[in-house]
Amino acid sequence: MRTPSTTLLCALRRTEIIRTSLPLQRQPAQISKGLSGQFVHRRQHSPCLGYYLRTLVISSTHRAYSSNSPRSTDRGPASTESTQTDFGNMDVFSNSPAPTASIDACTGDGFHLDNGVKIADGSGLLLVGGEAFRWRPWEAGGRGRLVNGRGQWDVGDGAWGILGAVWPKPDLLILGLGPSMRPIAPEVRENINSLGIRVDVQDTRNAAAQFNLLATERGVGNVAAALIPIGWKEPR
Repeated sequence: MRTPSTTLLCALRRTEIIRTSLPLQRQPAQISKGLSGQFVHRRQHSPCLGYYLRTLVISSTHRAYSSNSPRSTDRGPASTESTQTDFGNMDVFSNSPAPTASIDACTGDGFHLDNGVKIADGSGLLLVGGEAFRWRPWEAGGRGRLVNGRGQWDVGDGAWGILGAVWPKPDLLILGLGPSMRPIAPEVRENINSLGIRVDVQDTRNAAAQFNLLATERGVGNVAAALIPIGWKEPR
């Protein structure tokens, strides 16, 4: 094989220079998503042109979705506006006494309850559903007395108004008649039974002790008490 002449070598060299000065042949663009969440636009050129690789990083206009939930529960300093609502003042039961479940003491002119309430004006006590009411049954019907001409404990129908209004009604009413026990008028018993309530009659001290026991065992919703002060005296 003969060695190429000088003229042939010069022609080949000139041809190579022209080829390298031509624009690079572009290959179809390839788009891929990197680990950082950005889109990478790569343009690769043929290996025959020197294995040249040009990479163009384009900032994506699409960003990863992030939750709209707040990162902190801090709402900043408290409002100083005069129109700020005070929900504590909206509690209509804030000054109401706690429900009572027992009677601490029976006095000559009233009662002391376990929730701190004291009755000391000579009124009786009516306990229904854990609520305490002043009770003056001798004023019902304008009688002014609790014993009728037959020696029976007798009050007007208006004395039991609260028992007819509550729901659900208690199963048992413990009736304390004062310092001593006596029979009650048949009309009174019939009136109480018509409400679906049984009645147990005792003197006030024993009635209070029985109420404390049964209210603890059965609950204040099932047992009610109607008590006359132990210092009550029939007017002459």
